[in-house]
Amino acid sequence: MKKHFIFLGITLLLATLSCKNQEREGVKLVTPEEMQNILETEDVQLVDVRTPEEYKEGYIKNSQNIDYNSPTFDEDINKLDKTKPVILYCKSGSRSAKCTEKLIKAGFEKIYDLKGGITEWKYKGFDVIVD
Repeated sequence: MKKHFIFLGITLLLATLSCKNQEREGVKLVTPEEMQNILETEDVQLVDVRTPEEYKEGYIKNSQNIDYNSPTFDEDINKLDKTKPVILYCKSGSRSAKCTEKLIKAGFEKIYDLKGGITEWKYKGFDVIVD
């Protein structure tokens, strides 16, 4: 039983450090409500990092699709304006979190990551566009 508490404690510590590290690196994890506010008040680049097939199933208005798994991903993100804020999203938040690391290394100044991805966006009742 004691081992379980030690494991839980270490897990919580690592999760806390991971979140603090992400904020320190210039990435802000945002809720769908916060993202909606950012979209209404800031001039941002909205990037969907899912596959083109996933994108066609439904996407957030004014987003552009840059597939994280594409061999040209690094080249494609370098076409974005590094001085303009970027909001990233994927299906659940995993790929967009990985993508933030690449944007930081590429020199982007302000990065937002949608917590829970488009799945959470839809769950909260926000609209998606389907082609």
